[in-house]
Amino acid sequence: MTDAAQPAAAPATSRRSGGREGRRVLRAAPMASFPTLVREIPVYNIVPDEAVELIHEESLRILEEVGCEFRDDEAIAMWTAAGADVTGTRVRIDRALLMALVAKAPPEFTLNARNPERTVKVGGKNTVFVPMYGAPYVRDLDNNRRYGSLEDLNNFHKLAYMSPALHSSSSIICEPMEIPVPKRHLHIIHSALKHSDKPFMGIVTAKERAEDVMAMAGIVFGEDYVKDNTVVVSITNCNSPLVWDQTMLDAMRVYTRSNQPIIAAPFALCGASTSASAVGAVAQVNAEALAGVAYTQLIRAGAPVIYGQFMVTVDMKTGAPMGGTPEAAQMMYVMGALARKYRLPWRTSGFHVGSKLNDAQAGYESNMLMHAAILSGANYIWHVAGWLEAGLACGYSKFVTDCEQLVGWYKYAGGLKFDDFKEAMAAVREVGPAGHFLGTKHTLEHFEKAFFIPSIMDFNSFEQWSAEGAKDHDTRGRDKARSLLAAYEEPKLEQGIAEGLKDFIARREEELPNSVS
Repeated sequence: MTDAAQPAAAPATSRRSGGREGRRVLRAAPMASFPTLVREIPVYNIVPDEAVELIHEESLRILEEVGCEFRDDEAIAMWTAAGADVTGTRVRIDRALLMALVAKAPPEFTLNARNPERTVKVGGKNTVFVPMYGAPYVRDLDNNRRYGSLEDLNNFHKLAYMSPALHSSSSIICEPMEIPVPKRHLHIIHSALKHSDKPFMGIVTAKERAEDVMAMAGIVFGEDYVKDNTVVVSITNCNSPLVWDQTMLDAMRVYTRSNQPIIAAPFALCGASTSASAVGAVAQVNAEALAGVAYTQLIRAGAPVIYGQFMVTVDMKTGAPMGGTPEAAQMMYVMGALARKYRLPWRTSGFHVGSKLNDAQAGYESNMLMHAAILSGANYIWHVAGWLEAGLACGYSKFVTDCEQLVGWYKYAGGLKFDDFKEAMAAVREVGPAGHFLGTKHTLEHFEKAFFIPSIMDFNSFEQWSAEGAKDHDTRGRDKARSLLAAYEEPKLEQGIAEGLKDFIARREEELPNSVS
């Protein structure tokens, strides 16, 4: 069966009844899910085509003249067989070979969920939103900062499931720190599969852990199905400058051989692991990403892959990474232009911030980056829920605030609709001068969907806000998270599948050590 054999995403509410009862059901259904976002607004080019070509040419020259290290014997053997110039672990790739390999990657693909109504498209005009990944700490429901736990991870997967504008549950939203590292991945993936029926992300920290992810996916989707059909996205990072290490390459081979998309994303601290130049950083990161994309096509020609980047500037006074800076936004626009040149789906990050709290700084940083992510045409926008402290913490309040804002961004990127324009003009004629529109047929039929109406943000009078406890936004966010978790209903796995996952985890826990040697 190919990717196209499983139906594309449809709104989880598409079969619900209409009218007043339909609206009541929609309001009462937190598990409703938006389909893939199809962007109906233009992309924005921050530089002319000539500048994109200049960066492209310099990236090719980096790979031809400087080369990129592949610190892995199998990768070196594959590059040698492909005709690259290999010296030790240094691989210099001729531009003709490089671009021929990159051209084999598909421009878009279907990402299948265990609930087909949550299946999404990645690439082209399609965009999906994915929560954060990898936080050792949480900012909890009592506003305390502490290590993450499995209970926290379960909660974040529940919140991801209940957030309609999130298209994936990610995986390691926060680290369950009480579980031994060699066994942790089993519980992370189990939580993502148990508490949500949306697409999820894999583990790349060791070859055998990636293999365990594929085994668990096989239990849920069927072993034959996951050999060819995409069900999990995984992140592989190039170590800037210009190093792909064995751990990442091992994981890349496990997933790519099963037709599972990896994100080939350099992790760049601009000014530290790149030159102190936005355009210089883009040229280097583009070279690193293209080398990774090309290698996936050596592994399996035609396998889906996401061209990616994680580029943040560092504070040149302290060396600390910064979040929503203008340079980070500018670099996104150029990476988007390059991705379109190569006809590759591409990943960037949305609400990744340096702020420690869900405060004004977090809001400003988030807006700077999400505007760039949307207008640069990103297909896989990651880290869009929960991110605090440059990724060190995931906040409950930040998570639900971000998810609420994603509803607005989804509407923004979907474009301005004219489907009710005729009726709206009829309402003007119905009301005439000095009247109001609150009781018109058009208003009654459209008021619930005409405008973005957030529930965490407060637009009441000062007096009403005071009477309701004078709560700040961060407090209201934690209240919202509590109420959502109280309303959660698990999307049950079939009994045989649930038992199969438990048996697999129990067996692997017996086999794996409790500590990393």
